[in-house]
Amino acid sequence: MDPIWLEVTVETTEPELETLAARLTMNGATGLVIEDEEDFKTFLEQNRQYWDYVDDQLLERMKGAARVKFYVTDDADGKKQLETWMAGIDAPYATARLREEDWATSWQKYYKPMSVGERLYIVPEWEKGEPVPAGRTPLYLNPGLIFGTGSHASTRLCLEGVETYVRPGGRVLDLGCGSGILSIAALLLGAEEAAGVDIDPKAVGVAYENAAMNGIGAGRYTVRAGDVLSDRALAAELAQKRYQLVLANIVADVIIPLSAQVPGLLEPGGMFLCSGIIDTRADEVRAALVSHGLRVAEKKARDGWVAFAATR
Repeated sequence: MDPIWLEVTVETTEPELETLAARLTMNGATGLVIEDEEDFKTFLEQNRQYWDYVDDQLLERMKGAARVKFYVTDDADGKKQLETWMAGIDAPYATARLREEDWATSWQKYYKPMSVGERLYIVPEWEKGEPVPAGRTPLYLNPGLIFGTGSHASTRLCLEGVETYVRPGGRVLDLGCGSGILSIAALLLGAEEAAGVDIDPKAVGVAYENAAMNGIGAGRYTVRAGDVLSDRALAAELAQKRYQLVLANIVADVIIPLSAQVPGLLEPGGMFLCSGIIDTRADEVRAALVSHGLRVAEKKARDGWVAFAATR
């Protein structure tokens, strides 16, 4: 039987939060989770260029937050541990019972192969070897690696664009590559080589792992960690080549400044596919593309998200 855990939530005030965490640590508490509304607001403000909205439920959960959480087993040993960790701490706390599940695999039942566009078939790693529908190109992916899985509307829009605009033998650049799903799709659909860039260093290993799963070697695929908007050396290095297809499934606040660099990355007749744009920002993105000499060839929308295909 799976063990039952107690989630212990200790409420405090923002000025006392660090002191509470320090006292719990001195009492031997481990695995502390600190929730602080002020830190959360600061994080949002400092990183607002990476999203267009924040989930309302998350905002509500963090409203007024100044709390510390930790976990003990719901048995005699766990309750003794709780008593020890809370010794000398005069602060209200609440407990909630949680059943431990095998989170490493339980979510797999929710992730199934899916068809995208006319040719692609996204397949989770554990179903590799299963039959693939006729006429479909399988793209194997480990969804447990956090980054894009292809199920989000904006990613599907971009994958459909890749299918439409990639050319045999072409060179592809994937900005904000995440799991590598877009650039790997381009390689599987005929591109000769691809490069990926992401601000998160963890994306490098994730993308390479997914590429290897699809039989794509390092000779055709290169992934870098960095920010092309702030790293001039990286931007200049990428601009030494010209790309038949440039991809950016990010957000409007990144795509708008990025549009100034895109013309210098595209070969003549090359295509820029950008997605991750909520529909209320679509006009701003279109205006930015046009202002930097790009011609919008196609606009597609789904579930409140918009993707543009633009060419030099």
